[in-house]
Amino acid sequence: MATSYPTFTLSDQLTRQQLDFFNTHGFIHFKNFIKPATVSSIIDASKEVEKKWIEQDIKKINGVPIKYGKDLDGSPIVQRFAFLNQQHQTLSGLLLDPRFNALLQLAGDGARLGTEEKDGMVFNHYINGPDSKFSKMGWHTDGLRDIFYGTKLNPMLNVGIHLSTLKPENGGLKIIPGTHKQSIYQMLFRKKYFLDNKPDADEVSILPEAGDLTIHDGRLWHRVAESAVRGEESRRRVIYIPIIAGKYAPKNENSPTVFYQRFAGIVK
Repeated sequence: MATSYPTFTLSDQLTRQQLDFFNTHGFIHFKNFIKPATVSSIIDASKEVEKKWIEQDIKKINGVPIKYGKDLDGSPIVQRFAFLNQQHQTLSGLLLDPRFNALLQLAGDGARLGTEEKDGMVFNHYINGPDSKFSKMGWHTDGLRDIFYGTKLNPMLNVGIHLSTLKPENGGLKIIPGTHKQSIYQMLFRKKYFLDNKPDADEVSILPEAGDLTIHDGRLWHRVAESAVRGEESRRRVIYIPIIAGKYAPKNENSPTVFYQRFAGIVK
């Protein structure tokens, strides 16, 4: 597949063309999902939560470790938030957009937004600076999570709401289209989870503009490439919220840390 691909516009109902594209390739890219003012309000909300968590030295939310790092000036920042939708009205309100309902059919019957499950709404803040702890992420599939949870492999889609405009030199999300149809063996052993960050001959670069929405099937092999530029130009923010099918499994403040998350240090 070429590194370029068609983009679409999301309304309250998916078209046959959109469904076919997603089912074939395992991902889809919608332009201009939210307006620039909404992007700014989301970033401002994340900074409010960040300030609170740093002041209170919050280590985990609902059992999920929070990843801290340092900004370009050396000040502490949160680089990976979990369950951010439960922390601020701006983020919980975002998920009331009726267009999300159109996306649920991509995961089949019983699908829902994972507002209280897995890691909830995840907010990633990447920056390529001298003290960054979160500039890239190696090849992985999200299907591995179900194996660690001890449940059967259910459909899980990752909805990405992009808050930064990316150019090729910014790195970002890389996927291998069609691998959502791979065998369990290929899901487990095609790549070395998180340790392998080498480009793949079949990978496609997702290059969104701020305000775009993407969806990729969690069974796809994907990675986050490190930015080739450093400093402010490398800053990128993205929200992920899962679409889940299968047994409802909410988390709360007493939820244990999942086994694989204890090794989060290998995820850069």
